[in-house]
Amino acid sequence: MKENAVILTCGACGAKNRVPRERLQDRPVCGRCRAPLTPAADHPVDVSDRTFEQEVLSSPLPVLVDCWAPWCGPCRMVGPVLEDLARDYAGRLKIAKLNVDESPATASRYGIQSIPSLLLIRGGKEIHRLVGALPRPQIEQALQTFL
Repeated sequence: MKENAVILTCGACGAKNRVPRERLQDRPVCGRCRAPLTPAADHPVDVSDRTFEQEVLSSPLPVLVDCWAPWCGPCRMVGPVLEDLARDYAGRLKIAKLNVDESPATASRYGIQSIPSLLLIRGGKEIHRLVGALPRPQIEQALQTFL
């Protein structure tokens, strides 16, 4: 069942709930408080200066933020790796993409000077940073350390 289930964290009480993938469309509820559970995104979520606090800083899950730009070749190389990681870590990790050209305030606040930069944020605080177009095993190794 592990392969066929996702872990959804309840937004109301923080309990972790194991839900079979085939039951996600049935509007699952939390086993502890009975609040509705919303499935975690199994793809990267676009964030901006306007949505960063809500999508990243307030997330009950750890968030891996990809700071990128469309003109950046190495950023485009990391994109498919993050798509795969979003699917594989759905329910345990949220992946967000921040276009630094369109969201300069957030990029400046986090001191982004090189792209791609990957920020791991948990509980509203940056806990780790990776810079450069890294291969999936190196990104996953960092994630395993902090998840």
